Amino acid sequence: MYKVKIFVTLRESVLDPQGTAVKNSLYSMSYTEVEEVRIGKYMELTLKKSDRDVEEVVREMCDRLLANPVIEDYRYEIEECVGQ
Repeated sequence: MYKVKIFVTLRESVLDPQGTAVKNSLYSMSYTEVEEVRIGKYMELTLKKSDRDVEEVVREMCDRLLANPVIEDYRYEIEECVGQ
């Protein structure tokens, strides 16, 4: 089995109104050190082993469903679960 952690974020060129709202709220709460906030998504998947390459499967899932490749970037970490 594999444990996959997927991080999806808006591309730098895409405005992030939710991040701006959070930044403004933090600033109004006197957290003036905060210069920028970008909001993203985090997912954890557990995949069983198959004949397919696990990285290929993860990239395919991200490109087809989990991330919008037009406006979002993603990265992932794959960890093999030992003893399962």
